[in-house]
Order: sequence, then structure tokens, then C-alpha cells
Amino acid sequence: MNNNDTIFALSSGHGKSGVAVVRISGENLGDIFARFVNKNEITPRRAYFTNLRDSAGELIDQCLVIYFPAPHSFTGEDVIELHTHGAPAVISAVFEYLSSLNMRMATPGEFSRRAFYNNKMDLADVDGLAALLDAQTDQQRKHALQSMLGRDSEIYNTWRGSMVEISAFAAAMLDYSPDDLPANIGETIQKRTQKLYDEIGVALQGYRASRAIRGGINVALVGETNVGKSSIFNYMVGSNRAIVSDIAGTTRDVVSSTVDIDGYMVNLADTAGIRETTDEIESIGIERTKNEIENADIVIRVFTHEQQSAKCKVQSANNEIIIINKSDMLSKSELCTLNSENLICVSVHTGDGMDSFMDTLHKKIHEMFDGRESDLSINARTKSLLETAHNELSHAIRAGDNYDIFAEHTRRASDAIGKILGTITANEILDMTFGQLCLGK
Repeated sequence: MNNNDTIFALSSGHGKSGVAVVRISGENLGDIFARFVNKNEITPRRAYFTNLRDSAGELIDQCLVIYFPAPHSFTGEDVIELHTHGAPAVISAVFEYLSSLNMRMATPGEFSRRAFYNNKMDLADVDGLAALLDAQTDQQRKHALQSMLGRDSEIYNTWRGSMVEISAFAAAMLDYSPDDLPANIGETIQKRTQKLYDEIGVALQGYRASRAIRGGINVALVGETNVGKSSIFNYMVGSNRAIVSDIAGTTRDVVSSTVDIDGYMVNLADTAGIRETTDEIESIGIERTKNEIENADIVIRVFTHEQQSAKCKVQSANNEIIIINKSDMLSKSELCTLNSENLICVSVHTGDGMDSFMDTLHKKIHEMFDGRESDLSINARTKSLLETAHNELSHAIRAGDNYDIFAEHTRRASDAIGKILGTITANEILDMTFGQLCLGK
């Protein structure tokens, strides 16, 4: 991959549309832009309406074109945007024409990679951009947007700057007399290191909530066979996604769907009924059910009245909601004996209790996730590096007044944070980060 190449890609969505945006990035694109608009004098960041023609003079399309000269562009290079009609045939003709001008199609994330190399973004900003492009709900949008606009970078840079300074002071204590150093410097850097350790620990504690907001909250419907899990699932997603039957064991695999609840993306899973079985296929489904329970943020356990009575009292964990289904088959006296804080009686058939159940689910989501996420938008890559920094600071604290070891561990912690930002990079880290993005980014 040659960073001196002029690259292009479709930055808008694929498929038929009213307008498509084709982005071009490279060096010294002023002459090419002047050819596009057929003018000798051009004004940066001004939209020109033009008849875009190919090398043979044939009309490709009527479009708007805008020129962003370096360094005032997304990539930090010269950038041209073509706003054409969104017909696939038009886009194909534009691409063919640009290829004839010795340009090439960009690889995924290559525009952002160039922005990184030209100091327009750091890797934390790129992670935020990737999260924003994936955002499907309002909570995801808000969280990703703050990250993309530099909130995460500011926190990481503050941490790293403090670690570098602490490491430098610790190393200086080995070479300079106490009179040449600030008073109580040993105690000061110990306190500062403990503060950094605590702050990173808090961020890591919020990772699960951050992961749930970014990737969706995992909610699993579980229970024995024929308790009505699939009917409840269909009610929640608003369509007949799961097969409903009186025959026990109808659901043999995990059926999933995504729903938006109060701005949170929820990954809802209808699982196979748990029971003893000799059926090989059903057994596989039951194993998958157990995996769903392990990975679930919230578990909705569904019983019938008979099952609940046989088990006496149903105990629920903090992340569980207990439902007694088929309440339309119970008498009023039976319903009265079941009413409690821990049990919700519902009938999907009549709709009774379903509003109460959904209200409980909404409250559970807000209780578990509102304000619980880390201030940082943490993904798997940044989590691993934060854990490394956290461990290194722990080693530094345990080193006490052995400042040679203390300095080395705080330096390693700063290196880990530097890798989050891209200040210290490895090719595999870059490839992983920019590979998240689409062609036009």
C-alpha cells in the first residue's frame, strides 16, 4: 500500500440513492479539481455545479464538487468530494473515470489511516468514529460521538503525561540528591500513582456497561419447554420471528432479534427449552441456551403456575426477571397468591400483565446501565491495554521506595496508554483499528 497514491471511495451508502458522495484524497489535487469544474481559478470549500465528463469528453453526470486543500481536510491531504446522483451506473462510471486518472480504490479505513498519519486523529478518535458508524440507538450515538470528538483522547493523554512525569521523577531520585528535587517527591509520586491506578480501575469496572451500550444489552428468555417463551419473544419484537406451538421442544436453536428500548440496543434471544432429552439436535440447542445464560446481561426466566408451585418459591438474581406465564388459565385467588415483587404474572394470549413486564424490563435496564458505563468508550483492544497499564501501576506501587523498579513499571504503563492513542504503535494494532472502518472512511 503506497501512501503517496491518490485514492477514492464511495463515502455514502451503497445501493440506489438520490445522492452519492465520492471522496478523493491525495497530493496536489488542485489541477484535477480545476479540470472537473472547467475553471482556472477555484475557491476552496465552495460547492461548484458542473458537468462531469470522462477523458473522451462524454458526460458522466451533473454533480456538485468541493475542494478541501491540505491540511484543512479530513485526511490532512488535498481532498475532493463529488456529490453525484446515486445510481449504481453513475457511480461505476465515476470510478472508471477516476481509475483512468491514475487513482486507485481505497482500502477499508485508509482515509482515517491517512488522517492518523497526518495528526488529524489519534487511535482513540478512530475507535470513536468506528463506534459512531456502527451506532444504531441514541445511547450508542451519544457515547461514540463524545469519544470521536476527543473526550477519550483527553483522558488518555492526561494519564500518559502523568505516568511519564512520575517515571522521570522516580528515575531522577536515583541520580540526584534530595536537595535537587522537589520536597517530599517520593510520597508525592506514590500518591499520584495510586490515584492513576484507582482511576483506571474505575474505568475497567465500567467496561461491561460500555460493552453493553456499544454492542447491545444481551437479554435471554429462558425456561423449560412449552412455557411460552417464543410467544413472549414475538410480542417483544413485534413480529412472528419464533415458531409457536403446543408441541414441547419446538425451539431447538437460539432465535435472536435486536430491539431499541429507551435508546439502548437490546439483543433479545429466545432459547431452547431446558429439559432432559435424548434428541441430539435438541441437546445442542440446550447447550446453546446455557451459553446464552452465561453471556446474558439480563435473564428473563419464564415459568407456568404448575412449575412455580412445584418449585415453591422462585429465587431471582439481581439480573433476572421472573415471569409466570399463562395467567389467563388461573383463578383470581390463584393470581392473588402469586402477586409479589419478584413475580410478574402475564398472559401473552390476552395481553394481561405484559405492560407491567415491559415496564419492569425498562426499569431493570436503566437500573443496571444508566450512568454505570465508563466515561471512556472501551473496546476489546483498549480494555487489554488498560489492563496492562493497571497491572504495571500495581507493580510500581508494590515496589515501594525501590525507585529503579518503580520507574520501569510506570514507564511500561505509559507505553500501554501510548498504544491506545497510537503514540506508540505496532502494525498489527493499526491494522486492527482501521480495519473496523468502511471504504469511505
